Amino acid sequence: MMNLTLGEIAAACGGKLVLRGKEVNIDSCVSSVDIDSRKVENGGVFIAAVGEQVDGHKFIVPVFAGGGILAVTQKTPEQVETEHGCKASEWGSYVLVEDTLQALKDIGEAYRKKLHTKIVGLTGSSGKTTTKEFIAGVLSQRYCVIKTDGNYNNEIGVPLTLLRIRDEHEAAVVEMGISDFGEMHRLSKMARPDICVITNIGQSHLKDLKSRDGILKAKSEIFDYMAEDGEICLNGEDDKLSTLKEIKGHKPHFFGLGGNPAEEVAAEEIVCHGLEGSDAVLRLEGRAAMRNEEQSEGIGRPASVQVPIHVPQPGMHMVLNAAAAACVARLFGLNGEEIKAGIAGVAAVGGRANIIPLPQYTLVDDCYNANPESMRAAIDMLALAETKKVAVLGDMFNLGEDYDKLHGQMGAHAVEAGIDYIICVGEASQHMYRAAMDEAEKAEQCCDPQEGEQSRQPVILYFPHRQALLEMLSSHREELIPEGSTVLIKASHGMEFAEVLEFLRSKA
Repeated sequence: MMNLTLGEIAAACGGKLVLRGKEVNIDSCVSSVDIDSRKVENGGVFIAAVGEQVDGHKFIVPVFAGGGILAVTQKTPEQVETEHGCKASEWGSYVLVEDTLQALKDIGEAYRKKLHTKIVGLTGSSGKTTTKEFIAGVLSQRYCVIKTDGNYNNEIGVPLTLLRIRDEHEAAVVEMGISDFGEMHRLSKMARPDICVITNIGQSHLKDLKSRDGILKAKSEIFDYMAEDGEICLNGEDDKLSTLKEIKGHKPHFFGLGGNPAEEVAAEEIVCHGLEGSDAVLRLEGRAAMRNEEQSEGIGRPASVQVPIHVPQPGMHMVLNAAAAACVARLFGLNGEEIKAGIAGVAAVGGRANIIPLPQYTLVDDCYNANPESMRAAIDMLALAETKKVAVLGDMFNLGEDYDKLHGQMGAHAVEAGIDYIICVGEASQHMYRAAMDEAEKAEQCCDPQEGEQSRQPVILYFPHRQALLEMLSSHREELIPEGSTVLIKASHGMEFAEVLEFLRSKA
């Protein structure tokens, strides 16, 4: 059960509570709150959200029939009966509000205020979901942890995550994503994080946020409702975040790869094992040194502790994500062995650097979303493969007026990284294709044949849309995807590259 009553729900969203049935009263506690009628538990609350495709009001009667105790609605039973033919007489208790989605946020905020669970609020331009997995995996070594499901990180997903928290949860890792100013302010107001983590300030959502300085400003809204005794963990390798020396009286903890003297948690001595991940040594010092281990000589001077770790996911960006998790773990008092075990046990998430070995080739499923930083990291990860390297790259959305330049940079980088097959898909990706062709031609001209073997030229192809690529793969897959190769699939979510992934899985 949740520590939330019918009366508190009505008060939170400023709605009118109408009680129906002798078995419920204003002090009746609810078991759950959801906007998906299929997930409403016995004794649960259904919020009848109105979306572009579906009106949740048509499912209110089935929810009550299945044991739901309350509906939050912006329509009366009589209105719903007229619009959808659902009998008003079969309704149970309900709260009538002006806007059910706003009610969801209000209820989530009210519930958060009743919780004693420590909230880790996590944001950044890229790497949020994988960093969330690392943080949750490490904290789970000692605590009962709940985390954001999938990518539920917006103004609907965050309150739903908060409403999943129960008394047994000692920590919650809440992913928070935005695309415009003001959104993070509203998310922070709901989540009220005890620890704020920012992975990086990249080049995503430039259409609305305009510049990296704008992105920094928008992401920094996470601090607006941070707990008074809260803590902040920032990427010390990021040129924007590293300038934040004090925030609302709080000195940030910096994590990184040893490139910034201010980093209290640094992953150093990194040894890459290709697609098998990396080994590193975590250096923890200053305020991040082990609180429960022996201190070095000197009164009150914390020890500098070194922890060898294995990061199972490939790429330097994954090592950085592990360092972020260690930084948070220190604030929860975890020791080196717990951090080491937690990092080693983190599994890849579907759509994000998820390696899928198949008989004819290996797929790297990174098709959930893309921006310049995450695409560059994915290309670098592919470059670690010891096989033929194939990059299927699609459009990156919401990049503003520099979209052509940013796509071009990715094409040139793929050539520089030594990718063997560069397949560019989408309208914006024509700039990626042209830049890749230019870079390949430049590399060929710079090659000195007297110094030995000429440089190997990549195969560079362009398809205007996903369907054109699929048609070519249907008839010439072996030419585009050589036997035994490693294939990266990367694009913004709207490109629907999951279809490309499933096609290649089925053909292997």
